[in-house]
Amino acid sequence: RAGAGRMMPGEAPPPAGSGPAGTCRNCGVLRQNINEYVAALIALKQKMIDGDRLLIEYQQKCTDILYFSIKISALRFQVEQMLQKILPLEKCQEELGSLKAELEEKKVCL
Repeated sequence: RAGAGRMMPGEAPPPAGSGPAGTCRNCGVLRQNINEYVAALIALKQKMIDGDRLLIEYQQKCTDILYFSIKISALRFQVEQMLQKILPLEKCQEELGSLKAELEEKKVCL
């Protein structure tokens, strides 16, 4: 053989169990490490999916907040306009009340 661990062309791999005594144990450890790595990747992928879902929900709530803020601003503007129309009407109502009282007095006098 040319060197330990190298195979020459045409050379068959050594039969299972024919290496150092720890080879099978190392394969078992390697498999366990690979399984743990795959499990960690699956957990990470699920966290990414959950994170994406939460981000979409957050963005939707931000959009809703913006929409409702615009609606609230429009309603405030409408309320201000209504108040501006109501104030003169209240003044007119006071004047009408005064006129009505005057007319009642004149009616009593007549």
